Amino acid sequence: MATQTDMSKITLVECPRDAMQGLQSFIPTEQKVRYLNSLLEVGFDIVDFGSFVSPKAVPQMRDTEEVLSQVDWARTQTELLAIVAGRRGIEQACGLEGVVHIGFPFSISETFQQNNTRKSREESMQTVRELLDLSVKHEKKEVVYLSMGFGNPYGDDWSLALVEDWCGRLIDAGVSVISLADTVGHAAPERIETVFSSVSSAFQNTEFGIHLHTRYDNWREKMEAAWAAGCRRYDGAIKGFGGCPFAKDELVGNLPTEKILSFCTEQEISHPVDIHRFQSVYNMVSEIFPRH
Repeated sequence: MATQTDMSKITLVECPRDAMQGLQSFIPTEQKVRYLNSLLEVGFDIVDFGSFVSPKAVPQMRDTEEVLSQVDWARTQTELLAIVAGRRGIEQACGLEGVVHIGFPFSISETFQQNNTRKSREESMQTVRELLDLSVKHEKKEVVYLSMGFGNPYGDDWSLALVEDWCGRLIDAGVSVISLADTVGHAAPERIETVFSSVSSAFQNTEFGIHLHTRYDNWREKMEAAWAAGCRRYDGAIKGFGGCPFAKDELVGNLPTEKILSFCTEQEISHPVDIHRFQSVYNMVSEIFPRH
């Protein structure tokens, strides 16, 4: 996988979990399995495939363990990532061989942390410590998503200094990968570039990525800003589907994977994706999502 010092390569995280999680109509398990197996043939570095959270909170992901049992994860170099919200989910993910990465959403907005995990920031720091402890014991890799990393719609405090402070606390606790998340899609390109540049410079031994929620018509300016700031790890979702159901009433959408790939082609950036297989999966998306 690419590192932040490898300036000609990019690490791609495909996020079908984020694309699906806010949909009201349940996508049948067999359709999820078919879609994920196809994604695992494309060559992504990581696929964020599901979450181990309360089925009441995210009913779309209630079959994550069943999906995993049917996915051909052992036949691919792509690694699987699952999202958790508490110790029970961490323990569940740690007990499953196919899960390589475990992600936890940590918000610098107190309001959103309560909305998302029903915990305060300080309580969530304890969850991060539990994640780190259990990940080491079970040989998993952790990633913390710094939610509301570019601002929030609640009136909670936000500043670059606050972002750096929380990044520092997470890193001091032992976190090695942080993905800065624009949870509501409001971040201007200038802020994206400033925030990413600042934290990646301040904590040079930490891998930073970016998880941008964005509308389909303004992806480029955000992608360009992140790339200029030195970001080499990107989360995306095919056709930009998805968003966070706990942030606002409206799902903003994700950075479209096909646009990330077109950007790579334009800039002659090396990436791991087999374009022919990607096109096949891209066509499959229209078979699944419009029906739900």
